[in-house]
Amino acid sequence: MGKSRRTVPEELLLLALDPTTGTTAQPQTLDLGLAGAQLVELSLAGRIVPEGDRIAVVLARPTGDPTLDHALELLRRRGSPVRAAHWIGGPRLGLRQTYLAHLERCGMVTAVPGQVCGVLPTIRYQASDDCTNAAIKQRLDTAIRTGVPPDPRTAALAALAHSVGLGKHLYPGNEGRSSRSRLRDLIRYDPLGGMVAHAVMDVQNGLPAQQNRSAQGSGTATGRSGSRTAGRGSGGRVPASRVGVR
Repeated sequence: MGKSRRTVPEELLLLALDPTTGTTAQPQTLDLGLAGAQLVELSLAGRIVPEGDRIAVVLARPTGDPTLDHALELLRRRGSPVRAAHWIGGPRLGLRQTYLAHLERCGMVTAVPGQVCGVLPTIRYQASDDCTNAAIKQRLDTAIRTGVPPDPRTAALAALAHSVGLGKHLYPGNEGRSSRSRLRDLIRYDPLGGMVAHAVMDVQNGLPAQQNRSAQGSGTATGRSGSRTAGRGSGGRVPASRVGVR
């Protein structure tokens, strides 16, 4: 896979990167979004296809991107289609840090060592090419402003940005309210991106764990709406350790 085009996970992480602090917005949910973005990129590359709410590998040939190829190999080893929400909520820890290291190797970000309170070591990340970041954001701005249906890549990126809560980071304050609403609405322009984005939100709401409990108790899987309602009734979220984020 050539590097003339940024992958969806790379673009999502660059959108989340705060140019002032050098940290990423929504760190608790960003790992989930990156796992979902990998599914979108693998689909765009012709490696996987959706089967309802499941993902099936149709071509196991490597893409040339090491992070995507690792995800593709894990999906291939499953042997049968896997639910998108179960995949996204799986125990792949540290995906955000993996992608930050990947972006640094590719020269897209620069790691800047520093200290917190003059004592604790920390690392800030600065985008190496502000024009690239501006171009990614401009694609979303154009889709929001013009109402013209975006291409599937941009629509999926918008859906994932909304699903992990980047709306307030990209369009802050009361003045950004309408833009945040339109960002959410872009989810309808890419069926796969929309399915993956909903899976990300389902994981945050504890749906996969609730489905497993219901299946064990009744012998059948609970319907989507019933599981979502039950998940909200128990608090709507599961602890971070349950969904593979730190």
